[in-house]
Amino acid sequence: MLENLHCHTKLCRHASGEPLDLGLAAVKGGARVLGISDHAALPDDRWTEVRMHFKDLGRYEAGIELARAQCPELRILKGFECEGVPEYFGYYQDELLGQRGFDYLIGAGHYIFLDGHWESAFSRLDSPKAMQVYTDQLVLMIESGLFAFIAHPDLFGCGFDHWSPELSACTRTIAQAAKDRNVPLEINGNGFRKQASGFYGAKPLYPWRPFWEEVAQVGCLVIVTADAHSPKELFEGLPQGQKLAKELGLVEANAASLGLLG
Repeated sequence: MLENLHCHTKLCRHASGEPLDLGLAAVKGGARVLGISDHAALPDDRWTEVRMHFKDLGRYEAGIELARAQCPELRILKGFECEGVPEYFGYYQDELLGQRGFDYLIGAGHYIFLDGHWESAFSRLDSPKAMQVYTDQLVLMIESGLFAFIAHPDLFGCGFDHWSPELSACTRTIAQAAKDRNVPLEINGNGFRKQASGFYGAKPLYPWRPFWEEVAQVGCLVIVTADAHSPKELFEGLPQGQKLAKELGLVEANAASLGLLG
């Protein structure tokens, strides 16, 4: 069954399209399940250059309800991609999953708390110290029980250009935590698009095959998504991700197996 549980709207300021545009594209593509999961609005409006303002949260929810009404043949799930910052965990649990009835949350480590500051993981995952901080943050996300899966866990392909024993150790720690808690790790289709466009130059980016080879040895679940930033990207990267999972013998999760369909 064709589905994608990771896509964004124009409210995050680096994507395009409304929830209805995503819903119509999903129906046209033959999908039965769509998870809309924009970058979470945060109560203090932190990092709004790459996520919606808190005041737009109601607009986001209304857009999803409109998409559900206009696309009755499609199961649309309301989600958010959330930063693994512990001070927001109560908000994620009580307001998003609780009061507002979000169907699921995705955990993501776009930032790491390094040397007393929050830094971009895209540019600062280039040292053993940074990798350990990142690893600890992902394990905390996994163990929190808040997140249906963890987005692009192999993000450190943006900072290193060759595999190493240190990266292997971090990968195995993340994968073992995911296995212990039955939380899938995401093979991210947007990474395939970035690789094809030459984004970040010669860096391997993500999905980084050595990472997934280690994951396969540990044996945790994976999920393949498109991480679409426009309606036209809604299913891009899924075939490559599924091919990688199949080649390595990785077991894929989906909305049904994650208990998101009721």
